[in-house]
Amino acid sequence: MPSGNILIVDDNPANMKLVSFLLASKGYDVRTASSAREAVQEIEVHMPELILMDIQLPGMDGLSLTRRLRATAETAHIVIIAVTAYAMKGDEEKALVAGCDGYITKPIDTRTLPGKIADYLSQGREMAQS
Repeated sequence: MPSGNILIVDDNPANMKLVSFLLASKGYDVRTASSAREAVQEIEVHMPELILMDIQLPGMDGLSLTRRLRATAETAHIVIIAVTAYAMKGDEEKALVAGCDGYITKPIDTRTLPGKIADYLSQGREMAQS
């Protein structure tokens, strides 16, 4: 069974509940935050291995938070996957330039998400060991 600490940062309660339930049912330790401020507080208490980062957040957006996390030694190693419902041309490139390790569009495909998360976590663990 998969394992890993995951933080879901999303201001949409329905999306957060669906993804949280899906990943928790696969054995992941899932935490949630509905804003960048809440995410920072959660990270200080429970360091995640992976963050599913909504790009559109109230206050500080997800890409700004990603850049902030990448600039700090304590959080630079976290695998960050950008998630957006409003995919525009160039958004994936912007997410990768900001420091995201991957990009997923909403609606979330519940059949493939757990496998993608497992792959990203595996890649992150391999990078941490090298």
